[in-house]
Amino acid sequence: MSEACRLVLVDDHAIVREGYRRLLEARPDLLIVGEAASAREAMDQYRALMPDVLVLDLGLPDMGGVELIRRLLQRDPAARILVFTMHREPLFATQALRAGALGYVTKSSPPEVLVSAVYQVAARRQVISPDIAPELALALIDRPRERLAELAPREFEILRLLLDGCSADEIGARLSISAKTVQNCHYQIKSKLGVRSDIELTRLALRMGLI
Repeated sequence: MSEACRLVLVDDHAIVREGYRRLLEARPDLLIVGEAASAREAMDQYRALMPDVLVLDLGLPDMGGVELIRRLLQRDPAARILVFTMHREPLFATQALRAGALGYVTKSSPPEVLVSAVYQVAARRQVISPDIAPELALALIDRPRERLAELAPREFEILRLLLDGCSADEIGARLSISAKTVQNCHYQIKSKLGVRSDIELTRLALRMGLI
């Protein structure tokens, strides 16, 4: 790239954000132009700065990263998003990529993997960190995981919030949708996963490592 690649970092942990900001800024052709600690801050930063790459943690306090990816891509289909997260569960990677992220790197990866992934995503190439690639491939032939992977990004986000103990009203407020829409989606999730009750849904989530 002839010009510096402009990055926005999204992570609700300031100390963690500072660590990989220093790592990335050590490269003369990578420039951090903005930082955000929440999904709404991230949307504002993206709209104002239009970065080349958004480096995004999935665990945000107001809205999940998967839903944020979906919304950013709705606003700008050309957005280049790299997920940088603690989640090693293949279902999170599958959902993030389905929502439109170009890359998925775990925080347990060596630093050079993150740096390389930034360049890959800036070049509009898909990248997955080596530590989860084999598990991601195996998940595709595991039927229960496959069913979970087939949930739409918003359904997956609502499922995640339900498993966190959020009510329909709380989920609706976070995602800017009605509680009725959340309840309808809750029913659709159980139908898609072939479970009849919230107890069965929780057991499935436990087996799949979602909680």
